[in-house]
This record gives sequence, structure tokens and C-alpha cells, in this order.
Amino acid sequence: MVNSTISFSQSGVGQFMGTGGFMNPDSIVLEFGLREGMMIADFGSGAGYFTILMAKIVGQTGKVTGLDIMETALDSVRVKAKAAGLENIETVRANLEVLGSSGLAGESQDAVLLANILFQSPKKEAILKEAARVLKKDGTLIIIDWKKGAGGLGEGSRAQPGISVGPPDELRTEQEQMQNMAVAEGMTWQSNIDAGSFHYGIIFKK
Repeated sequence: MVNSTISFSQSGVGQFMGTGGFMNPDSIVLEFGLREGMMIADFGSGAGYFTILMAKIVGQTGKVTGLDIMETALDSVRVKAKAAGLENIETVRANLEVLGSSGLAGESQDAVLLANILFQSPKKEAILKEAARVLKKDGTLIIIDWKKGAGGLGEGSRAQPGISVGPPDELRTEQEQMQNMAVAEGMTWQSNIDAGSFHYGIIFKK
């Protein structure tokens, strides 16, 4: 989550994660191209669904930094990490709309994940700029966000008729527009990934 206020509740997000839900981090994370020993920043880590999975992949020689402005979200990450016996996770409270707020050194990260964070912010370019700052040369930027027209509150879904999922459509960004914003920050498109019926996924290289 980021600092800007969004007028919808995310209290039900958890039910859409995992096997049988509308987003399955266990399968999606396998498309990120992560390896043991990597340094990864999870921008807007939320409750840590991806944070935990990525920490298991990079192992003890790697590290995942979960960043969020909500301390309650970071508490959830810490609880999950302890339960999983993971000691390679660090949590940082940060307003990612501010350049340098992550506290991470420039060109220090092998990968940065932005999963369901950019739709929340009117300052998407600022968040992308911070991601670009901390990425190593040839580092990987992964963006996962809500598809337009795929089930915003009160409107149902083309993929799942009668089901309303996620934020209102006006808060969502078309995939092509999102791709153009990342390219403007020095990223190069690499591939699209299957993030389910309600989300798109894009992988970039710096």
C-alpha cells in the first residue's frame, strides 16, 4: 500500500489470493525468473504473499525487503516470516511515492516487484522512479496490476459474470499505458506473464 488515500476497502483481498482464488502467487512467482542469492525489493508488500514465496526461492544467500507504508501490513509479513522459519526477510516502512524513501542503496537490487500497488497511487511515475533507482543494471522489474474492465466494484466481470472484484475501473491503468510509463523510466519490456483473469503481469529489464 502507498500513502495516497483510496476510497475502497481491501479487507477482502486475502480471499482472492492462493489456490482457488483469482490470483495464485504460488504459480505466478515461478514466472519471475528468480534465483538463489538474489536481492529483491517487494514494493507495497502488503500482507506478504509474494514476499514469503520470493524469500524461499532466493534462500539464505539472498534477501527480500518488504516495503509498505502500513505498519500493520509489515507486522503481518514478520509473523508469516517467523512462522515459515525465514530469516532472510527485512521489513521497511516507507512512502514509496517519495524518491529515496525506501532507504535502499542505488543499484542494489536484482529485482523489484510492484504487485497491486500502482493502482492505489496517483503518483505512479514517482514509484517507478524509485524502483528504477534501486535496480541494478540488467535488474528485473515486475509489475502486476488490475486489468481494466475485469470486475471492478459494482460492475461485475467479463471473466467472471456477476462477480465484482477489486478497485473501481477508474483507478486501473491499461497495460499498454503502464508499460509506457515503465519504459519512460528506463525500463525495457521483456515479456508478459499470466497473472490470472483479473490482473496483468509485465516483466522489464533495466
